[in-house]
Amino acid sequence: MKEYLKQIRNLWSQLGINQRVSLALAILAVIGGMTALFLWARKPNMQLLYGRLAQKDAAEVVAAVQAAGVTYEIGGGGNSVFVPAGEVHKLRMTLAGKGIPSGEGIGFEVFDRPNFGISEFVQRTNYVRALQGELARTISQLNGVRSARVLIVMPENRLLFTDAKAKPTASIFIEGNISTDSVNSVRSLVANAVEGLRMDDVSVVDHHGTVLTENMRDDPQLGAASGQMKLRKNVESYFTQKVETMLTKVLGAGNSVVRVSAEIDPETTTRTEEKFDPEAQVLRSDTSTEDSTITTESTETAAGAGASANLPGTAGGQSGAKPNGKNSEQVRKNKTLSYDINRTTLNSTRAPGGITRLTASVVVAAKAQPRTAPELDSLRRMVVNALGIKAPEKELASMVTMEEAPFEAAPVQKANLTELAWSHADLIKSAFSILIALGLIVVFFRSVKHAKPDSIPIELLKSEPESVAALPGGITPQELNKMIQQKPENVSVAMQNWMASDKG
Repeated sequence: MKEYLKQIRNLWSQLGINQRVSLALAILAVIGGMTALFLWARKPNMQLLYGRLAQKDAAEVVAAVQAAGVTYEIGGGGNSVFVPAGEVHKLRMTLAGKGIPSGEGIGFEVFDRPNFGISEFVQRTNYVRALQGELARTISQLNGVRSARVLIVMPENRLLFTDAKAKPTASIFIEGNISTDSVNSVRSLVANAVEGLRMDDVSVVDHHGTVLTENMRDDPQLGAASGQMKLRKNVESYFTQKVETMLTKVLGAGNSVVRVSAEIDPETTTRTEEKFDPEAQVLRSDTSTEDSTITTESTETAAGAGASANLPGTAGGQSGAKPNGKNSEQVRKNKTLSYDINRTTLNSTRAPGGITRLTASVVVAAKAQPRTAPELDSLRRMVVNALGIKAPEKELASMVTMEEAPFEAAPVQKANLTELAWSHADLIKSAFSILIALGLIVVFFRSVKHAKPDSIPIELLKSEPESVAALPGGITPQELNKMIQQKPENVSVAMQNWMASDKG
């Protein structure tokens, strides 16, 4: 160790002022760079603890993190809190146990505190506030929703003069972009959570001031049409997945493309059908009647002319008629049979949403040896059976098509460099630290290497050896050899001085 220190002192003594300053600056730069690199390498990898927080929630989170003695950073305009990666899950569990962050508004935790002596009005108001807060928290968890607020208006309960037409209503403010299906889901969620609230009485407004439920309320058929489109989409997705799963087993993954189109009947159909069966007769009634008629025939004698002969009670009239003694009897019988014919009445109602037609288009990947027509027809029949289509053969050819075509190779998805860098942040940091350290070391040694001592004038005496010591700065040949061995570059300097002195 002493030898090294001695060599360093000798080297330092041989350097000039400029060289000493350069070397000192290089040493300071190396020390400063290594210190900064060490501090940067020791800095923990910060990850998001909570983001998109309200100002109140952010303050609560920061206070809790400070109390836990964990370093943190604030970003996202003061709405996000970052902590070391190793502390994220631990802090989340700790904060969750304390109810931090509390989320949008106040929830049912308002009833955790005992409140004695409060009125029924205050109790009911707290319930509505808690319900609004819980619904807002739930809605905020949906995809595309950054924050939400819910306002509920409940009809006032009165002992007298209660308005029977009063009904609860709700308004929802959403910050974010959500689809129509999500709007309906939010309305259904709120309507089912509030007693007596109908879905039509729930309004949704986004942060742009657009009423998302206006069209649905003004045009009820729009909601029905949306439901039919959703039903059609679900039907097509179901049959597409069904066929693709089958073809994947047969052809392999990625060797087929299936598209199914469905026609849905949007109308409600009511049908009444009556059937009569004349063969199956049923006797309903049997009626029989019988009539008897007795007739007596008589013969009239001649009488005188005049009125007396035609008047009853006269002699002429009494003596003119004589019975002949012949009687006749007539009997008539009637029988009536009534039959009921067997009749069947069928009443059927078909709700909207029935599938009226299915069509499919299938493309399979081409092979090195093209498939034959029977092979393609066999695959087409498999698709027809999977879809459950029943139609004449001529119609099947247009309803289900099967083609073979070459598939393009799927492009290789490039990894996101930012995500890749964050996932390997520790490894990148270590490698970068090593490179910087090596660079600083190389710079230091290059600086030392280029540090040359000042030239020393050397004079070889032509006189006697005893007079060498008398010369100023005299050097003996032994010292000269030693200097040449230590610093060969000084020989060139001496040679230049000699040549200059000879010319002079």
